[in-house]
Amino acid sequence: MELSIIIPSYNEKDNIRPIVRRIHEAMGSADISYEIWFVDDSSDETVQVLSELVTEDERVNVHHREGERGLASAVVRGFKLARGRYFIVMDADLQHPPELLPAMYERLKQGTDIVIPSRFVEGGSDGGLGPFRKLVSWTARVIGQLALHRLRRISDCTSGFFGLQREVVEGAELDPIGWKILIEVLVKGHYRTVHEIAYAFLARDAGESKMSMHEQWNYFRHLVRLVSQSPSDRRFFLFCIIGASGVIVNELMLTILLYAFHMKDTPASILASLVAMLNNYIWNDQITWRSPREGRKWNVKLPLFVAISLVGILITTLVMHACERIGFIVPVGQAVGILVSTVWSYVMNNKVTWRETEHRERGDIVVTRESAPTAFTRVKSGV
Repeated sequence: MELSIIIPSYNEKDNIRPIVRRIHEAMGSADISYEIWFVDDSSDETVQVLSELVTEDERVNVHHREGERGLASAVVRGFKLARGRYFIVMDADLQHPPELLPAMYERLKQGTDIVIPSRFVEGGSDGGLGPFRKLVSWTARVIGQLALHRLRRISDCTSGFFGLQREVVEGAELDPIGWKILIEVLVKGHYRTVHEIAYAFLARDAGESKMSMHEQWNYFRHLVRLVSQSPSDRRFFLFCIIGASGVIVNELMLTILLYAFHMKDTPASILASLVAMLNNYIWNDQITWRSPREGRKWNVKLPLFVAISLVGILITTLVMHACERIGFIVPVGQAVGILVSTVWSYVMNNKVTWRETEHRERGDIVVTRESAPTAFTRVKSGV
């Protein structure tokens, strides 16, 4: 079996036969052995339609789940049931055009690990969504890209329409929440190449949208889980927590030096800051950028960390003064300065002090984009 087309379905009785017919029409001219797997959670006449279709069409397979719900988990089940060398996932509501299946298959056959039809590549369109749904979709996409580094170069990272080599998900511990299965695959899958093809997202002809506030909440829960499970994505949050602990160490050390050892203000402040920097360095080295492989020695990393931290202090002061000049009170300016310097310190330590750990974990993924059959734009990202 060359290709398995996996379609999660929930109460789509009016769309089942049309989507199967259009898949056969799209694949008819291609000499491809393929199967269609419906993973169905329906509670209406969809169950009967699928049961009839299985007896009529040898390419159609159905797995009906009792007491289970969720598009993403249905797709994971489809991965386990499918026999194909390549998988293509699409919705049952006909908003994903089956006519694009042969092109997706060809890209997979050429060796691309993941193929994603995109609404946001030149020539694509999200016209099938209303203004509110567009806003919701844009917000979800941007939040996902900010939270997870593997999504940042993918223009349509929350799509439900994508293809992949079987090996991408073999051995991957997929445990999604809700409906955005692609972000789970992009974060946990085993791949090196992604290809995006422009397409027009179509308006729904029949049935009802499954988007709800509950699913939006599941999406945020899913993002939090993925960040917690991804060392490189939870790194910034650990860095901030350790930075906050450094403030406590600084204040505690300053109090001891001033009142227990009666040191003068300036040397006490400098010494307390150095102790806090050492505290932050140790915890970041052991937790934030912890690596099982030995990289640079501490006598190289520690001076780099201290230098970056000193520049961060300078940035905080400059930003505070700049904010003061435009009318902000000093505490507000200081808070803005701390935010800017925290981002600076994290980025520089990631790229310089612990760069070996970061490069080893992120690997090297190549993203290509196609607005027309012969048009390619290559984007190389260190993700």
